[in-house]
Amino acid sequence: MSENVTVRLNSAGRKLYKQINELKEGQVFVGFPEGEETHTGTDGESADMALIAAYNEFGTSTTPARPFLKQSVENNQDKIKNMCEQISKELVNGKTAEQCLKELGTFGVGLVQDTITNGSFEPNSPETIKKKGSDHPLIDTGQMRQAVHYVIRKKDGS
Repeated sequence: MSENVTVRLNSAGRKLYKQINELKEGQVFVGFPEGEETHTGTDGESADMALIAAYNEFGTSTTPARPFLKQSVENNQDKIKNMCEQISKELVNGKTAEQCLKELGTFGVGLVQDTITNGSFEPNSPETIKKKGSDHPLIDTGQMRQAVHYVIRKKDGS
């Protein structure tokens, strides 16, 4: 035999419940939204930063893949898990879902920027090193690293 139980939340419980639902409905995307940033090369030409990032992430017919986005997630699983746990606690302690999602976005941007700077990638070719004066893959002007940002969207796409 089952018993019907009615649970009544006080105002703090209702507020927390509302924030939990808002957090569940949110998504944080870290990367390079198409058309939002442009890269200006040394030749003065502009290109969409999302395209440049995609070329670097997946490679081209002349450039090896340097999967900095993939490495950012794969190499930081424990940090990401710990951050999610921390955000859950912060929500319980009074932060809003929006604040938590922004904090998660900022954290994700930092992971990607760190991977661009310190990730393990195939080295630049001698020609590329000569052209840009550096042997560090993914870093030329620093524009791509600085263009990493996040957006928050609802799961319904808005």
